[in-house]
Amino acid sequence: MSTPGMAPARTSRQADLFDALLGIFLTEGFAQFTLADLAARLRCSKSTLYALAHSKEQLAVAVARHFFRAAAERIENDVAAVAAASPAETVGAYLGGVARELRPASSAFRRDLAANPATRAEYERNTRIAARRIRELVAAGVEAGVFRGVDAAFVGQAATTVMSAIQRGDITAATGLSDADAYAELASLLRHGLAGPVPGATATKVPGS
Repeated sequence: MSTPGMAPARTSRQADLFDALLGIFLTEGFAQFTLADLAARLRCSKSTLYALAHSKEQLAVAVARHFFRAAAERIENDVAAVAAASPAETVGAYLGGVARELRPASSAFRRDLAANPATRAEYERNTRIAARRIRELVAAGVEAGVFRGVDAAFVGQAATTVMSAIQRGDITAATGLSDADAYAELASLLRHGLAGPVPGATATKVPGS
């Protein structure tokens, strides 16, 4: 998920439209819709949608970005909430949050997200950001001694490989799991695999960290 940050300045009406568009896209996908279709569904003019984006493709990317940005903010809130009380739960909280945020995404939305080069690139970008965040959390947990003495760089890279496979659709093809279910399984795997610490284990730092 993308790094939370300042969202583009929007009016409350535009923010409501993005939320409404996201609701439609998550449930029904977006490839089959024209701007006229969407304007009719939202009971607004096409010019109102053109104020959000200059084309249907740009609108799809903007809605996808809105989805990932809002999800990232909620996920980081999850991580912050558990970090103080139980630092060992940060990785599980992050990946569990990703699973929760992806769960409303229908197969139609996931298919259209992957089929459109621009929205697929947005998903790829957010997967890279999420993978980097997992590597940071694993390295911090190992260094703090709340995870057992694993090689943080290896665990982070292994998680990155799985997350990339989820994004590409390889995991769904091989197992039938949705992206959300695959992230939930990865969260469980890492939560149990990192449990510790092991007495006498030496903290492992990521090279260059």
